[in-house]
Amino acid sequence: MATALAAGVVACGGPAGLRHEVARGENLYRIGKAYGVPVEELARINRITDPARIEVGKLLVIPHATREVPVNVVTPERARADRPTMPELPEGPHPFLWPLPSGTIVSGFGPRGTTHHDGVDIACDPGTPVRAARAGRVLYSDALRGYGKLIIIEHGGGYATVYAHNRENQAATGAMVRQGDVIAACGESGETTGPTLHFEVRKDNVARDPLFYLPALLPVTAGVQGRD
Repeated sequence: MATALAAGVVACGGPAGLRHEVARGENLYRIGKAYGVPVEELARINRITDPARIEVGKLLVIPHATREVPVNVVTPERARADRPTMPELPEGPHPFLWPLPSGTIVSGFGPRGTTHHDGVDIACDPGTPVRAARAGRVLYSDALRGYGKLIIIEHGGGYATVYAHNRENQAATGAMVRQGDVIAACGESGETTGPTLHFEVRKDNVARDPLFYLPALLPVTAGVQGRD
């Protein structure tokens, strides 16, 4: 018999781990990304014939999951590839700074096969300090399948930034950080083929191309290969 764990989550036996109750604004892609489970696998296990349509309140079996994941915090609602207009940009001479001092962009923002890459991946030396791109409050600091050790910072004005695959998170949930503060050490936790920082910029929980927001004088050079 299932036992309640938390709002929207029910424990179950076997490899499923738990059941996730679909909340408003969630879809199978976002849920799968948050839990590190391919959409195809979620659809198969839950006998969903149309992955694009799931009802709010439906209980989904999440294979091998052991705890609740805040899907609406961890994953963006969607992505936009167009360049932001000037009124959209936050104030200040340097609204966002590069989170690493140097490196190579090995995967850019945009479509990746049947999925979408919601940020940029920057190759780095293990242990390189990861710095807050803008001042704000740490909204989330934890480890997740796929992302590895992950930090999300909210900056006000609807903006947030995401830092994933860290070797170590050095800022706790709820902490206030200044622009340039060290928040993590670069690593290869989660699903990645080498030491990499996955970095996202979100506006109103919509993923945007980080290159539109970062300084033009880049401390990195563009590459062509994906790492995660």
